[in-house]
Amino acid sequence: MPDTIQPIAEPAGHGKPIEIEDIGSNPAPRETIGELMERRLSRRAAMLGLGGAAAAATLVDQMVAAADGVLAQGVVPMTDGPSTLGFAEIRHGMAQRDAVAEGYEIQTVIRWGDAVVGEAPAFNPLAQTPAAQEVQFGYNNDFIDFRPLPQGSRNSDSGLLVVNHEYTDTQLMFAGIGAGRTGRMRATADQSRIELLAHGLSVVEIRKADGRWAVVPNSRYNRRITGETPMRVSGPAAGHDLLKTSADPTGTRVLGTLNNCAGGNTPWGTVITSEENFNQYFSGSAATTGAQAEAYRRYGIAAEGTYGWFRFMDRFDLNKEPNEPNRFGWNVEFDPYDPTATPVKRTAMGRFKHEGATHAISADGRVVFYQGDDERFDYVYKFVTARPWNPNDRAANRDLLDEGTLYVARFHDDGRVEWLPLVHGQGPLTAANGFASQAEVLINTRRAADLLQATPMDRPEDVEANPATGRVYVMLTNNSNRTAQQVNRANPRAANTHGHVVEIIPPGAGTNAADHAATEARWAIFLMAGKPGTDAGARYHRATTDAGWLSCPDNCAFDSKGRIWIATDGAPSAAGVADGIWAADTMGAGRALTKQFYRAPTGAEVCGPCFTPDDRTLFLAIQHPGDDAGSTFERPSTRWPDFAEGMPPRPAVIAIVKKDGGEIGS
Repeated sequence: MPDTIQPIAEPAGHGKPIEIEDIGSNPAPRETIGELMERRLSRRAAMLGLGGAAAAATLVDQMVAAADGVLAQGVVPMTDGPSTLGFAEIRHGMAQRDAVAEGYEIQTVIRWGDAVVGEAPAFNPLAQTPAAQEVQFGYNNDFIDFRPLPQGSRNSDSGLLVVNHEYTDTQLMFAGIGAGRTGRMRATADQSRIELLAHGLSVVEIRKADGRWAVVPNSRYNRRITGETPMRVSGPAAGHDLLKTSADPTGTRVLGTLNNCAGGNTPWGTVITSEENFNQYFSGSAATTGAQAEAYRRYGIAAEGTYGWFRFMDRFDLNKEPNEPNRFGWNVEFDPYDPTATPVKRTAMGRFKHEGATHAISADGRVVFYQGDDERFDYVYKFVTARPWNPNDRAANRDLLDEGTLYVARFHDDGRVEWLPLVHGQGPLTAANGFASQAEVLINTRRAADLLQATPMDRPEDVEANPATGRVYVMLTNNSNRTAQQVNRANPRAANTHGHVVEIIPPGAGTNAADHAATEARWAIFLMAGKPGTDAGARYHRATTDAGWLSCPDNCAFDSKGRIWIATDGAPSAAGVADGIWAADTMGAGRALTKQFYRAPTGAEVCGPCFTPDDRTLFLAIQHPGDDAGSTFERPSTRWPDFAEGMPPRPAVIAIVKKDGGEIGS
């Protein structure tokens, strides 16, 4: 097949089952981040005696600029200077194959259908079975974590690869289905169960030999966690009536995990996987007529879901099991080093559409987990453990995530971030407002955050602390519902299709005593995405090239030097631009000078960037390749990564290494 193709028109977010993040279920978003920036910068312009577009542009240039210090109100001075990144960036484009900067090599590590457990059968796309999928690598890989072996080491040549499987593209998995929801409704009972078993996670042992990564077959660590794996529910919501079903009258045992998007890990070596768009798996008239209709609505649960599983599995039928959705939308903790350990849904961390749960250790030893709720006009959260973690006793941390405080962010126009506690009995979170207990605050976290008047954001996805600086970066992917009344010349745009990145600076950032547990911090703008000179408001370092601009920041990772690597989801494919990876310095002369490092194949987004401890391998999850408008099993827009006739495109994890064995980005 030719390497280049004509741009294919498609909705933002590629071919996800629906643009589920764009439901926008917050019924009355108040002050958006755009409004805050507008008032903040407009006020500064007036104070400085500056006027019009020039003043606004100057201020945004300052906010996305370079400097090691942040002034009292969060504005940093602009400086020119080179990036510390040594690779030659690649150009924008779209092709059936992926591409990486010169001097680097792409290795396919594991693909949908590859063996994970035992004597898994060879992948046969025309004869898939539930039994096969249960022991094969799942679909649409997202979050990646690399856990070194032996446990507790910093070995970069052997470890456990932990990978989420977010959702399934029915039309690309099975022949004869066709596109859209109509096609999904054609899936048989067996095909629906294959999809359920393709969700969850995979854990595989991998090793690097002679510069190449490979899965270790039949490793004792290799494991599949699926939509049917038994799990325990813990924390304040465990056993609550709203979590009880006919299959689990205790409300403490759940089958499986769904829509695992991003995730995180803990200092004691466990992994957290985050449930995001769980709403799309449920259907039934109870969505609009049942006792929980209002609660369903706030989470985007509708009478007609995306999948037809309710036809074959009663737990996805709202009319038969109205509480089943309440058992999803949580963070799930499990031990990748123990394949017999039961995963645990940690309800103290809140229920919403989690885009990850990444940790930072506060100055007093408590562990803070930053979280985004990936929907337009929803919120940024953090969970702070009640006590410090114990680095000398792993068992002592086993239930650390069951006790702590969940906070939601309010961004003030004077540059402060206020973290508001979601605690029953405090403020409006009382029985008079429908919250009889802390369990109900956590089950209906979104409504609780509404009452606290948190700041609605533009699809907050990954939220990660830079371990080198202590600053926290919020990926705001886009918000096509932003109105003209919420913007001005210097701020995120009406119909904000490109998104931006906000930087949170906790007290003590840049020292060894960053106070991530503090209830106040500062905020600034790191970059505003889009093409400079074409998309109003796009701002980066002024030396950014035509290849360096990006759209729809989604996930991020940091190398050991504190440089940020941004993965995108939703690049303007109609203009011939693919999603990919961009890197930039976060401090110094090259701050926000983004350079394109990797370009995905057509239809795909890039997820889960993850470095080995030595920075010599960058793992990426390539999700939904070929998922362009009109693509089907028979006629996909690419057959990446196999390029074999009759083989559909296969989501896969790739490893990028430098051909000379050096550090990525050097």
